Amino acid sequence: MTGDLYIGLMSGTSLDGVDAALVDLAGTRPRVISSAHRPFDAALRAELLALNSPGYDEIARAAAAGNELAQAYAAAVQAVLGDADVRTAEVRAVGCHGQTVRHRPERGYTTQIGNPALLAERCGIRVVADFRSRDIAAGGQGAPLAPAFHAELFLDRDENRAVLNLGGIANLTQLACDGSVAGFDCGPGNCLMDLWCARHTNFPFDRAGEWAAGGRILPELLARLRQEPYFAQPPPKSTGRDLFNEAWLRAKLGPHDDPRHVQATLLELTACSVAEAIESHLPVTQRVIACGGGTKNVALMARLEELLKPAALEPSDRQGIESQLVEAIGFAWLAKQALQGVPGNLPSVTGARGLRVLGAIYPP
Repeated sequence: MTGDLYIGLMSGTSLDGVDAALVDLAGTRPRVISSAHRPFDAALRAELLALNSPGYDEIARAAAAGNELAQAYAAAVQAVLGDADVRTAEVRAVGCHGQTVRHRPERGYTTQIGNPALLAERCGIRVVADFRSRDIAAGGQGAPLAPAFHAELFLDRDENRAVLNLGGIANLTQLACDGSVAGFDCGPGNCLMDLWCARHTNFPFDRAGEWAAGGRILPELLARLRQEPYFAQPPPKSTGRDLFNEAWLRAKLGPHDDPRHVQATLLELTACSVAEAIESHLPVTQRVIACGGGTKNVALMARLEELLKPAALEPSDRQGIESQLVEAIGFAWLAKQALQGVPGNLPSVTGARGLRVLGAIYPP
């Protein structure tokens, strides 16, 4: 197969598994050749969740989990290659974000595990990983990383747009019609809803938001959740499970809050924090293009559509890019940027001192 082929891998804060996309980046717009999703088994998911908090022997546990992740990433790579009947020699690089287990830019560090050296060994393909740390070294947040790619895909000179990624954490990219780009993490996306659903239904997420839709919002709980100082913090800013985790949630619960009503309230928290972030920081937005796993939550999307009016809300699928694959394609694009020596960050988003080439390269 001819073209400029890259594979992007993404396993995010939702901890649902690995998304892989084999992409041809030769043209002005990415062309997805094949894709795959490989769910995490319950034990690995539980360990990755546990590693977001300090614990016993966590250095050894993180290394072991990183090795297991590398095997999962390698299996996803082989799946997309097999589906497309593409040889490893035809792929220029694999862009792998890794799994974030710590993100503390205010302390000058971020940690993504996934053993890219082992991944390169297993795949026989060059791997580009560790995209965040150079931006943080330059004084930035190291996140979100997607806005530069969002600008390549979705910027429109006739319309002020925002791209909303509804992963474990929700983040926004502003694409103004004058060409300027901004972005930041606005708060929890799916992470708290998934966690609460798993605790009370033994299912890893609330399918289509049906459990939340059967509950009612608890005004006092919602008020306590919205008092979190992060929501009022001005951009640039980024966050993760270091803040929005089970301990954070339980500290705000009432002693007799019904679990289903809590789920409805968490959905409202995600929707309101997104809407308020757009109103406060991106007020000229005319269209919101949504991507990520949260676009499958029908109840959440319906609530967002209501809150975001008069701005239109639509999934990225209507723009020709499958919503579940936007981030994976983005890391394929960032891998190409690294190999070409082209910056992948945007100081207007992360607050870094300047443009930087992102990623460490592991030869095959």
